Amino acid sequence: MARSEDQPDWSLKEHFETFCQGQVLFGPFWDHITGYWKESLERPRKVFFLKYEDLKEDVEGQLKKVAEFVGLPFTEEEEEGGVIEEIANLCSLKTLKDLEVNKSGKLLGGIIEKRSFFRKGEVGDWVNHLTPSMVDRLNSIIQEKMRPFGLEFKMC
Repeated sequence: MARSEDQPDWSLKEHFETFCQGQVLFGPFWDHITGYWKESLERPRKVFFLKYEDLKEDVEGQLKKVAEFVGLPFTEEEEEGGVIEEIANLCSLKTLKDLEVNKSGKLLGGIIEKRSFFRKGEVGDWVNHLTPSMVDRLNSIIQEKMRPFGLEFKMC
C-alpha cells in the first residue's frame, strides 16, 4: 500500500504480520471472502462470487455470467457486434489505472493513496513482493481458512 507522508514507516514484515493476524481495517480478509462465498452458495440469485483468476482466464465468459446475473444477458447482436470486448476494454486494469481520478488523491481521510489499488493485475504476482516464508505462511492460512468451505484458489 502506498503510504501517506504522515504515516509512520512500517516494514513489509509488520504489515504482513498484522494482515495474517487479521488486524487490518475492516477485519480479517478471509472472513470477508468466506462470508461472501457462503452467501453465494446459499443465495445464488442474490450474491455472485467471481474470482479474479477466473476473470483473467475467461473475461468474455465471466462478463456473460455477470450480465445474466443482473438480468441483462447479452443479445446475439451485442455479442457479434463486439459489445463484450468493448466492455472488457473499458473495464480493464490498464484503462482504469490510466484514468486521472485514479492516479492521484487519497481515501479514508488521507490514509490510502488511490494509486495503491493498481499494480500489474497479474494472477499470483503477490508472491514477487513477499519472501518465500511469507508466501508459504499465507498459502497455509488461505487453505486453513477457505478450504473447509469448498473455496479454493490457485496457490503459488
